[in-house]
Amino acid sequence: MFKYFLPRSLLSRALLIVVAPLITTQILAAYVFFESHWDQISKLLARALAGEAAVLVDGVQTLPDPASRAWLLDVAAPMMELVPSIEPGGILPNVQEHQLPIEGEVRRALLYHNVTKPFRIDARSDPDSVVLAVQMADGILRIEAPRTRLISKTTSIFVLWMAGTSLLLVGVAAIFMRNQIRPVRRLARVAEAFGKGRDVPEFRPEGAREVRQAGLSFVAMRNRIQRQINQRTAMLAGVSHDLRTPLTRMKLQLEMMKSGQAVRELKEDVAEMERMLEAYLAFARGEGAEQPVVSDLGALVTEVVRQARRKGGSIVLSVEDGLVLPLRPGAVTRCVTNLLDNATRCGTKVTVQALRRGKAVEVVIDDDGPGIPADQREGVFKPFFRIEGSRNPNTGGVGLGLTIARDVARSHGGEIFLEDSSAGGLRARLRLPL
Repeated sequence: MFKYFLPRSLLSRALLIVVAPLITTQILAAYVFFESHWDQISKLLARALAGEAAVLVDGVQTLPDPASRAWLLDVAAPMMELVPSIEPGGILPNVQEHQLPIEGEVRRALLYHNVTKPFRIDARSDPDSVVLAVQMADGILRIEAPRTRLISKTTSIFVLWMAGTSLLLVGVAAIFMRNQIRPVRRLARVAEAFGKGRDVPEFRPEGAREVRQAGLSFVAMRNRIQRQINQRTAMLAGVSHDLRTPLTRMKLQLEMMKSGQAVRELKEDVAEMERMLEAYLAFARGEGAEQPVVSDLGALVTEVVRQARRKGGSIVLSVEDGLVLPLRPGAVTRCVTNLLDNATRCGTKVTVQALRRGKAVEVVIDDDGPGIPADQREGVFKPFFRIEGSRNPNTGGVGLGLTIARDVARSHGGEIFLEDSSAGGLRARLRLPL
């Protein structure tokens, strides 16, 4: 359950690993500061103010004449940063009010300094000051003190320091982690491009040791795959080419023989073998050395449909504009041609659509033929696989058409799907990523 709330990207998770302990440490530091340092500083500041107030209370009580009291208050005001005054004949109201935390600190500090006379503390009336009123024998002694006398400036400095250092550390960590993750992202892009059949010759592993090791492993894997493809292509092409020579001799010998039933059957066998060889060569060329180029898939499909119509196929075409992507034109042409040939052989009406869907383009081919059973749709992609009796016994191929088509699609990072068609037959859907 918890994993669904975690960030998805590697950079976000790495930053979380750095930021989570940092925030936890800052919270603990703030808790310790406010529980110990803040309470202690507040208590000391309140006691300092209460001590000065106690001096003024004792002085006013000791000096009974107004002139002496006025002199005392005038001298004390600038030295203590207070604004003391006397209200002759004043009496404190006997009102119970809920005290603020700052008022409670001053009250405890006054009791600490043995100020036993009745007093009231007002921290509500003025947001910038605190007023202490002490009931004297002949009036009220008012002492107004700046609120800053009771608040430590280190609090705001501490908060700003924590926030500033946290932002600085997170920024440095983000820059560092981004630089470390950049090689991973580059490796992912190169692997994706290679999976789509695009050449990536300029890739050089970089970054941390583990990332370089993964990059080197990718380069070795790419070289092995390319070597295997080249060997397979060369082998199939060589075998198919070498078989052309005896077939050509057989055709010449058959042409020189007298016509008859046996000769006609042999000619049909030779023609069938030639078709098989052409299929093998096409299969070998499916992953050949053709390089991807930016091409218009719509124009390519339109040309394939035009060629099919020349052979007598009834095809309805619908193509969207702007279907431009990197692909190997020859291979994709062969792929679409194979799919379209299957549809025209098995159906009388064929519909072809080329359109964009999300981050991919699709070529959808529908026919009204007999279709392919759902349990055999994956099997028809295997080399030389033919449904029993073929989809058309008179024109069935050698079983490589769909194999070649899927190889081409997957070499571009795409796929071919066989589905039920709304026309009653089979739908072949070629999907290629942009």
